[in-house]
Amino acid sequence: MDFQRLVFYVLAAILVFAAARVITVRNPVHAALHLVLAFFTCAGLWLLLEAEFLAITLVLVYVGAVMVLFLFVVMMLDINTSPLREGFIRYLPVGLSVAALILIEMYLVVRARNFGVEVMAIPQRHAEGYSNVRELGAVLYTDYVYPFEIAAVILLVAIIAAIALTMRKRPETKYQNPAQQIAVRSRDRVRIVEMKAEKKQ
Repeated sequence: MDFQRLVFYVLAAILVFAAARVITVRNPVHAALHLVLAFFTCAGLWLLLEAEFLAITLVLVYVGAVMVLFLFVVMMLDINTSPLREGFIRYLPVGLSVAALILIEMYLVVRARNFGVEVMAIPQRHAEGYSNVRELGAVLYTDYVYPFEIAAVILLVAIIAAIALTMRKRPETKYQNPAQQIAVRSRDRVRIVEMKAEKKQ
């Protein structure tokens, strides 16, 4: 067994372990950290396929931004997992049925007849001056420039719509006015009551 195949099997084992821990661990913070480990392992697999751009994008976007946001939300909300696990036994047969169906579908798709060495040969190594980032940029900004621009416009519209939905005023929402808080005076908040001193009997 060559070194590259050994690294692939090690990374694949770590990825399966991390993915299993994401859905089995009880602490949400630990689940998010195992998902970070899964993302890093996927980046290593992308590097084995000479897809450096996808690997660094996976680390920067998902690990550096999305997972940090997930951790921040989970730690700020202080989620109580006890009520969420009350119906675990009741929905366990349905979950096992769906999991078995997914495993059967994955076996039918990725079995050796469809993904064997005879059908899909091992990718050849590129030359020393090959750049995955340059090739991807050349294809993205030449052959797929219009779909790329359309996707950018759709994402921009989605961002504007999310901001508009968040910033609109709702009558049931409670919010603070910083200008009124700064302009407040002590006599508006504190009332001094004068009482005569009484002697202790």
